[in-house]
Amino acid sequence: MPGKLLVFEGVEGCGKSTQLQILHAALLKHDSLQQLQRRSLISQVLATREPGGTELGLGLRQLLLGDRGGASMASRAELLLYAADRAQHVEEVIKPALAEGCWVLCDRFIDSTVAYQGYGRGLDLGLIDQLNQVATGGLVPDLTLWLRLDAEVGLARTRQRGAADRMEQANLAFHQRVQGGFEALAQQHPDRVVAIDAVGSVEAVAAEIFAVVEGYLQQWYAPSLTA
Repeated sequence: MPGKLLVFEGVEGCGKSTQLQILHAALLKHDSLQQLQRRSLISQVLATREPGGTELGLGLRQLLLGDRGGASMASRAELLLYAADRAQHVEEVIKPALAEGCWVLCDRFIDSTVAYQGYGRGLDLGLIDQLNQVATGGLVPDLTLWLRLDAEVGLARTRQRGAADRMEQANLAFHQRVQGGFEALAQQHPDRVVAIDAVGSVEAVAAEIFAVVEGYLQQWYAPSLTA
């Protein structure tokens, strides 16, 4: 049985990376998941990220998010670098893992490109959809957990962490457009995008995420879990 792709999305500072790690740890100990593993319906749970989920991607991540000493990057160049990272990531990591029956938890995927480079940078959404199709071979998440948070609140959180990466350094107006992009995507894809209130404590957000994932697990594997 093929695995499942679960993606965490949201604006800067929404807590998605932290929540992905919490869910990853919780699933490794989850009784139902262990039962499915014993029946060879799930092989393992893998955590990964974009950009940077492969050796090639680590270099691309540094180009995309690292300190460039004030040097600018054209929006289309940025878009193509993200697409290159995703193409390598899908072929090297995600598709093989799904074929083995893994659950793949991914920090950012296609929706981030639409929100950041489409809504944020103002690039053509049709072009972005075409590039996403090329980079993924048509792969879409089984579930997208969108951690909904006001962009200004998220940026305030990132400032508390210290040095900001290149994307975090963009102005508030850019991040508000990104926020609007995620809101539009949630409306366009209600079949796979679930909004999670990211305002509360880490523990409260984690509990809401786990409840959502538990519901999908029961839905996806109901016959096997009741047998």
